[in-house]
Amino acid sequence: MHRRLLVVVLTVAVAIGAASSTERGTAADGRATLRPVLLGLLGGRERFDQLTGQHTRVGHVIAGFGQGPVSNILAAMGEVPMLGIESGSLTSHDVAQGRGDSWLAEVNQAVAAHGGLVYARPFPEMNGHWNAYCAYNQDGSSRGASNSTAAFKKAFARVYLIVHGGPAGTLNAKLRRLGLPPARTGELATSPVSRVRVVWNPQGYGSPDVSGNSAAAYYPGDAYVDVVANDLYNINHSAAWDANDQLYAAHPNKPYAIAEWANWGFDDPAFVARMVDFVRTHRRVELLAYYNGRPNSPWDIARQPRSRAAYRKLVVPIGR
Repeated sequence: MHRRLLVVVLTVAVAIGAASSTERGTAADGRATLRPVLLGLLGGRERFDQLTGQHTRVGHVIAGFGQGPVSNILAAMGEVPMLGIESGSLTSHDVAQGRGDSWLAEVNQAVAAHGGLVYARPFPEMNGHWNAYCAYNQDGSSRGASNSTAAFKKAFARVYLIVHGGPAGTLNAKLRRLGLPPARTGELATSPVSRVRVVWNPQGYGSPDVSGNSAAAYYPGDAYVDVVANDLYNINHSAAWDANDQLYAAHPNKPYAIAEWANWGFDDPAFVARMVDFVRTHRRVELLAYYNGRPNSPWDIARQPRSRAAYRKLVVPIGR
């Protein structure tokens, strides 16, 4: 949900009936088993780890085009950075046409210099009207061709290709097949091809929830997505679990992540428990990245003692 900042980011036996038998790992006694996942955080990692006992491996930030140096941002994120990318003043059409290429090339080089796994999360929650790159206003009206879903998909594909890098000739041939101009950069590092995982991360339901603003309307194609993700917040004791299940099922060949999740302003340990049960029954989940807001904010787990205890007991043990 909407909070944007540059910062350094069950069970009580609740079985999700929608999980198919093919999605369950099974122990000898027939129970669904938990697989270890990467645990991440958007927020202050040191404070959160002290509160929960977690060892946060994935440090999450959100930056706009042009912010940096990118290498410094990644270095501050710890072992496995996750770089959320917002468009800043650029429209989707601008990005698709290459107006952000120099900064994307900097991301490519920073990933190569980092030397380990990096998640890149371009344009998160793209079907949320609070983001400039959403194709719709809150009232359901269109934001025009420059921010259409068609322009978004081209922009996302361009980000994917440049961040992954490779020889200029190969890259430009791929861009040409998309009907896009060549990269406005020199030769890119090739090592990020295997080190960076690009995350496509809508919300399960669009806001506004109109047909043209569905998650599927923004999907650029399997060739330009490494990981599918959702953001899932518990608002007024209600979270969009059905939409989350639908998004997971719609992309059976992709790893899955929850890139942001939290209770929104109240203490509900059952939500934490259900999240772990989702991991238990959906074996393509590879990453859970919690959102812990500033101290005393509605998302601060320090204000939620029962949820914090559930997190320590249920989430921390599944980390790797």
